[in-house]
Amino acid sequence: MKRLVILGGGYGGVKVVAGLLDHHLPEDVEITVIDRNPYQSLKTEFYSIAAGTSADKDVRVAFPDDERVRYVYGEITEVDTDNQQITLKGKSDLIPYDYMVVALGCEDNYHGIEGAEKYTDSVQTFAKARHTGMSVGNLKPYGKVAIVGAGLSGIEVAAEIRESRPDLNIRLLDRGATVLKAFDSKIQEYVESWFIENNVEVLHDANVEYVEKDGVCNNGVCFVNDVTIWTAGVRPHYLARNLPFEKDQQDKIIVNDFFQVPESTNVYVVGDCASSVHSPSGQLAMQQGEQIADILLAVLHDKEPKKPKEIKLKGTLGSLGKSDGFGNMFQQPFTGLVPRIAKSGVLWLSKRH
Repeated sequence: MKRLVILGGGYGGVKVVAGLLDHHLPEDVEITVIDRNPYQSLKTEFYSIAAGTSADKDVRVAFPDDERVRYVYGEITEVDTDNQQITLKGKSDLIPYDYMVVALGCEDNYHGIEGAEKYTDSVQTFAKARHTGMSVGNLKPYGKVAIVGAGLSGIEVAAEIRESRPDLNIRLLDRGATVLKAFDSKIQEYVESWFIENNVEVLHDANVEYVEKDGVCNNGVCFVNDVTIWTAGVRPHYLARNLPFEKDQQDKIIVNDFFQVPESTNVYVVGDCASSVHSPSGQLAMQQGEQIADILLAVLHDKEPKKPKEIKLKGTLGSLGKSDGFGNMFQQPFTGLVPRIAKSGVLWLSKRH
């Protein structure tokens, strides 16, 4: 048997599975998907779970149902590349592989800031986003929420909480001189104005020195706080960082043109764990997953794979509550209702793919 094991059922991992199942597979191929949850989690929508504006079921999608795929649910504790086997927490049976796809995603990067990991909430996993939603939802009127990081995740979390809880005091700590530094200035100005109009305080040039149970210390000033949410950067999952492969400066695994690890070409890496010229995103992971599926189809049929085409991203969309948004579409900046509708359309397609 040719044993293919996919670590992670997120955007990239599911695209690999779907791409393989769309074609005839050799009868000697066995596909195993390992994930902590028995469903795909739509991570780009976790901000709505954190704000309490969506139910859990709204951001869950069933995995592809096919007799050619075996699903194993649990927490991976070790990836042994020497013996080509996977260990799961609380399970004695090891899962061997001949081919492996690392699609483990990312986790929060706390940048070594004291207290950040211990005292902040997160939106990086379904469980953490759910916990954040409970923390925010249980606040008394006029409670204080601080969001550290004004990238896409921080913006969406802050805006969604404002829509969900107009009674709360919300503060957004931005390390730069403007929010969304990777976006067009038109979008930056629009989002800044939205926060002013909706009474969300934005602190620019922030430098968080440490986090305490009830506060954040920024530039020598400590703010009393009820809930602190961390959205100040990500890094590859620790299991991926611990693999004995060459990494780039961001601890992402370096891959060749076929998304293979050069020193172990039976190992493929997708999404947040793979070194890339593009910033991490669900869209990037999905395109990479589709290309890896094509490559694996050739390999599993004992054929030479074709070099994949250069990835071209279609743009980025963000929300400011349920009826406002922003985004880069067709290489142009858009703000208002149109990009918000477009984002809802992307979510609709993701649920029904």
